[in-house]
Amino acid sequence: MTHHETQLSSEEIFDGRVIRVTRDRVQLENGHESIREVVHHHGGAAVAALNEKGEIYLVRQYRYALDRELIEIPAGKLEKGEDPFAAARRELGEEAGLSAGEYRDLGPIIPTCGYCSEIIWMYAAKDLRPVGQHLDDDEFLSVFTLPLDEAARMALSGEITDSKTVVAILKLKALRDSGEF
Repeated sequence: MTHHETQLSSEEIFDGRVIRVTRDRVQLENGHESIREVVHHHGGAAVAALNEKGEIYLVRQYRYALDRELIEIPAGKLEKGEDPFAAARRELGEEAGLSAGEYRDLGPIIPTCGYCSEIIWMYAAKDLRPVGQHLDDDEFLSVFTLPLDEAARMALSGEITDSKTVVAILKLKALRDSGEF
């Protein structure tokens, strides 16, 4: 059995630079009605880049909504209709100053399915070469590397908490440990 809700109406509450918010009236599968507030987002792309020493490239970046600095893999938002793989390559260059000779699709994740349409497309990269970091004018971050095993330990211990980063690190470690990447 598949579950479904039918949209009866939608009212735009906010239309901003990064998100759009609607309040939707829906019919539930039991015939009752309910309200759903939805954050619409074009999605993002992220790259777990592994160097020849088995180190992953990470960034430290302040996140205003949480009022703290997080450790993340290079990532960024998609423009409407943008190809996720092209965005991932762009973000690896912009944030980490790298390009890669080989990529592997790590699949998408849905970080906040209860109220947000965002999908983050994740990739692994290796055979890295420097191309020069070129951050956006409003972007401030520090790039560093960690051995992949150490990053995985930090993801499991809760020292790294960003969802895309935790998932990407653990997927990359599994692929590396199995000899698939």
